[in-house]
Amino acid sequence: MTRTATHPDCLGGIDDSRTSPAIELLGVSRRFAAIQALRGVSLTVGRGEIHAVLGPNGAGKTTLLRIAVGLVQPDEGTIRITGNQVTDPFSRASRARFAMVPSGDRTFYLRLTGLENLAFFARLYGVNRELALDRARRCLRAVDLVEASDLRVGTYSHGMQKRLSIARALLTGPPLLLFDEATHDLDPAAARRIRDLVRRAAEAGAGIVWTTQRVEEIRGFCDRATVLKRGTVRFSGTVPALISHGISHQYVIHLRSREHARTDALDAASRAVGGIASVVPHGGSEDGECLLTVKDGVPLGDAVAALSRGGLEVLACRQVGSAIEDAFLALTEDES
Repeated sequence: MTRTATHPDCLGGIDDSRTSPAIELLGVSRRFAAIQALRGVSLTVGRGEIHAVLGPNGAGKTTLLRIAVGLVQPDEGTIRITGNQVTDPFSRASRARFAMVPSGDRTFYLRLTGLENLAFFARLYGVNRELALDRARRCLRAVDLVEASDLRVGTYSHGMQKRLSIARALLTGPPLLLFDEATHDLDPAAARRIRDLVRRAAEAGAGIVWTTQRVEEIRGFCDRATVLKRGTVRFSGTVPALISHGISHQYVIHLRSREHARTDALDAASRAVGGIASVVPHGGSEDGECLLTVKDGVPLGDAVAALSRGGLEVLACRQVGSAIEDAFLALTEDES
């Protein structure tokens, strides 16, 4: 998905004019003693793209991010950030190209204020004091922490510290941002606020790597996804392509009969869908709700058309379960 750059206040450093991918990981492998954490994993994330990395515990998600930022060295493989092969991840030039928001961030100075923390970290990137303070204030504004800017970070709630971590990541406008379980343990409102901030960063031209176990949150948020299981890639592609692996065949429908009494509508519906689906009462409902189960390979539209030909109107329809969760489980559960 191509996004239009809108440049939030604290993202002015991002250069979205270049065409090189934000990051390329090619054939990355890593073993820890007897555990093969990653096996030949490849991943490419373009500028302005939000790329989800999914997988159960132990799949290798965090290891992949730690390799990407140089905290762990791969046994095999190549890492390129904005087209540059990473040889010294701790050099100032390399560090300017990316920022990472870890799942548990314990690197802030709890006795300093939010403003003082951000200004300090900006200074580590070589930003002069006046500009560091200016960037710190703009980033605090972007994450809605202006009123807490002069409070000690030790008094911040968990959600506030998460937002401060994101503000720090945005300080220098890097072209690559990596988030490890950024919404873990956050309430829905706080999680949405963080996703909105990340979306704005992507709109400004940053490539985003987003690991999560909240698989449902990637719908409408991420452009592409990679699913890992035991260090191997089980799927990589668009989110709609991922969802197609777990399309549910069951729907709760609200029927109204044009030609039959309510008591006869269920029988009429069963006759109408014939061999392509089945219709049964749903949860003892008295308001015309039924459970429609469509056979494999049969489009939902065919079943609805059959009901209409049988003199029944479908007033409402909702899918049972989460197709994206079903897809995730289908790709990661052990075969029996």
